[in-house]
Amino acid sequence: MPLFSGRCYSNAKLLGKTAIITGCNTGIGKETVRDFYKRGAKVIMACRNINKAEEAKEDIVQTCKDLPDKGDIVIEKCDLSSLKSVREFSKKILESEPQINILVNNAGVMMCPKELTEDGFELQFGTNHLAHFLLTMLLLPKIKDSTPARIINVSSRAHTRFNMNLDDINFDKRSYSPFEAYSQSKLANVLFARELANRLKAHNIQGVNTYSLHPGVIKTELGRHLDKILFKGSRRLIGILTYPFMKSPELGAQTTIYCAVDEKCANETGLYYSDCVAINPDPKALNDETAMKLWEKSVELVGLDFDPFTVNAASVKINI
Repeated sequence: MPLFSGRCYSNAKLLGKTAIITGCNTGIGKETVRDFYKRGAKVIMACRNINKAEEAKEDIVQTCKDLPDKGDIVIEKCDLSSLKSVREFSKKILESEPQINILVNNAGVMMCPKELTEDGFELQFGTNHLAHFLLTMLLLPKIKDSTPARIINVSSRAHTRFNMNLDDINFDKRSYSPFEAYSQSKLANVLFARELANRLKAHNIQGVNTYSLHPGVIKTELGRHLDKILFKGSRRLIGILTYPFMKSPELGAQTTIYCAVDEKCANETGLYYSDCVAINPDPKALNDETAMKLWEKSVELVGLDFDPFTVNAASVKINI
């Protein structure tokens, strides 16, 4: 357990609020669902594995059964390795939900062997960034109508390690590095949050704030590919070496929860957080030119065909 770990101490309730969390059947995503549910929110679990999501929901409901003012938990299919699945999920949400007050882009793949998404993108960049970019853009018209609203990107300190290479996101021109691919996807998370904040401001859209964060070194399933890309037993060895610095999923979720509910950051936007405090990200993540190029590239790659800053939710037509 780390000597210091930030905590969200806000008692803010989320009664009447709707939150969407991706990749939340385990780890910090599951703990974020638990927290929002206890605060009274309707929580939509956007998950690839419905069976695991049902198990997570059952566990959360049982552990919270004696608490007052609980919310509701709804499970919806959303496979972030498929842009079609993201569109199907978003279409259903736009048609069924009157509001979206919190969006937590939490799901992630970490340092896996080279693999492509259904749409042909390197898996980590495609899942960790492009799918969340498309999801956020499709839902933004509804989020704009649900102010005050917050959009949270779960990034990582790993964003500091490599530069963004938008000319070769699939590693077609260079040797594949699981570490570099992961770092780039996490850098994209920070750049996306900052650029989104800037574009919301440029369109004079108030009440929608964006955040990116490092949750800490956490004991979760994210490291499941380490034995494949390093050597057999590396996951266990790294776990032993990092144990003194490792957080539980409950502690690892605290900065996400802070960015989503705490009053102290209610008027902050586009910033990067660690242990419930805004800190400076790596200088690479503060490069406005890179952020703009990433945005333009992302629009092109996901095939976004409308301006989410100017259209209203009722007029959004999602082609599956």
